[in-house]
Amino acid sequence: MTPEQLLDGLLRGNAAAQRRAMAKAITLLESTRTDHRALADDLLTAMLPHTGKSFRLGISGVPGVGKSTFIEALGLYLIAQGHRVAVLTIDPSSTVSGGSILGDKTRMEFLSVHDQAYIRPSPSSGTLGGVAEKTRESMLVCEAAGYDVVIVETVGVGQSETAVANMTDMFVLLQLPNAGDDLQAIKKGVMEIADLVVINKADIDATAATRAQLQITSALQLLGMHGGAGHAHRNTEVWHPKVVQLSALLNQGVDAFWAAVCEFKALQTQNGRFAERRQHQALSWMWERIDAGLKQNFRAQPRVQTLLPQLSQQVATGQLAASTAARQLLGAYETKSQSAGLI
Repeated sequence: MTPEQLLDGLLRGNAAAQRRAMAKAITLLESTRTDHRALADDLLTAMLPHTGKSFRLGISGVPGVGKSTFIEALGLYLIAQGHRVAVLTIDPSSTVSGGSILGDKTRMEFLSVHDQAYIRPSPSSGTLGGVAEKTRESMLVCEAAGYDVVIVETVGVGQSETAVANMTDMFVLLQLPNAGDDLQAIKKGVMEIADLVVINKADIDATAATRAQLQITSALQLLGMHGGAGHAHRNTEVWHPKVVQLSALLNQGVDAFWAAVCEFKALQTQNGRFAERRQHQALSWMWERIDAGLKQNFRAQPRVQTLLPQLSQQVATGQLAASTAARQLLGAYETKSQSAGLI
């Protein structure tokens, strides 16, 4: 299908045709073929006027915290409120085979078959940050198709897995109530960028859930969060991250969670930070693609390809420092680029 046909399917197709167009569009955007990338760029340009109207929600948390159960409970709640929900789930790719199970869709058995929901699992394919390389583009497809809430679920959580916070309007971190020392989580950089912390599975141990909520709330106040130390906690013009309890399995507390999300959205829109965050994300996306493109172009340079095996062997055997080899390869790349008139 041409970009024009894909866009027409996204905007005007019936339910079945729209789902096919979404699947084909995301597959095109994820393709690494050169001819596909040109078509993908045309599709992105054509889609842009029809995007940006959804609320983008990032969900992260350690494996076993109940992300899939929470997203399904939230998705069904939102659909009952009249929303259309798209879920982009990221599964880690095997470092051995390169494959990915993509099991999140099967865990959301009720949401995945709902006609007002769309779930797309994607492999991380070695991309750092807990998201897939083309997650941003996939969000635009969902928005063009009319989904007003787009949820991005990461593979896990860690200091390097916070990229989802840089592509969503709100970043939610899920925590367990009885995972041991709750303050250990404060040490991770991910806590400092969370807009809302959710203590899931609160039904298992109410006392532990309350204790975790109090500890994390106190820690967040001390950290000062995104706004910096200059933002006193009493300042009502900026958002101060909150901690809520819920049980996704029992469907308890989901309404209170969404009420907090709506409060966040209203305040961020009022103080101008919602639009500011979107602008920052667009520029970050541009530089992210520039970095990826330069790395790909670097590896494709014939002179680099000639030197790489030899220098790699010398680094592996300890004959050459890694930094020295890197400088020689970069020098070869710059020389080739200069002779080609690229720089």
